[in-house]
Amino acid sequence: MADIAYLDHVATTPAGRSYKQALLQALSPSRAHIVLDVGCGPGTDLPALAALAGTVIGVDHDQTMTTEATRRTAALPNVRVLTADAHTLPLDANTIDRARVDRVLQHVTSPFAVLTELHRVLRPTGLAALAEPDWETLTTDPGDPDTTRAFTRHLRTDVVRNATIGRQLTRLAEQAGLTVHSATATTPVFRDFTTADRLFALTRNTTRAINAGHLDPQAGADWLEALTTGPFLATVTLHVVVVSPRRSGR
Repeated sequence: MADIAYLDHVATTPAGRSYKQALLQALSPSRAHIVLDVGCGPGTDLPALAALAGTVIGVDHDQTMTTEATRRTAALPNVRVLTADAHTLPLDANTIDRARVDRVLQHVTSPFAVLTELHRVLRPTGLAALAEPDWETLTTDPGDPDTTRAFTRHLRTDVVRNATIGRQLTRLAEQAGLTVHSATATTPVFRDFTTADRLFALTRNTTRAINAGHLDPQAGADWLEALTTGPFLATVTLHVVVVSPRRSGR
């Protein structure tokens, strides 16, 4: 249940609330719309969509997540939750009016394939909002800069499958046949180590980096000590892209 607690926690942070609200505003769902949440997790965002849309479909590949999402939305008759792979959505073509893909592409086998599938299920008048981080932009202070870079390299190569997907979103979306309407980037600032540690797993991933041989044990310990004892700052860039199916002739 740790993953569920993590997803719920992200949604309650000021940064989480801010970008999720931006996604909702970009989609502007109405009662006339069928809305798809790709990678819905435990259903954290389904109630907000259900309050505005006619029908909401949550999809996740993890049975534990969809079981929890189903439980949470049991009292919402316009929500349906499916256990399925984002690469092969169990939906007919041209049936979705609005879709959100929130920090999912960083984990999938093929972001391009998921975006192509998104193109397939969207109606010609549909819209989708995508949000993905670029983990190579993670910065922290204080601490030895070389250790910070080694930690970030560990995230990119060993922890997150598609760690730089944020910067790739517009290119991949266009290659998948989607038109990019807007592309924005925000860089939230975290000044509390405990909050940043919960979001970025700084302590846990430092241990993993040491065990994997990417960090010298003493350098890793010194880096963490500096982060936890001095005035602290961490940032990472989040990319938000709004797309629609490309119309013929465009």
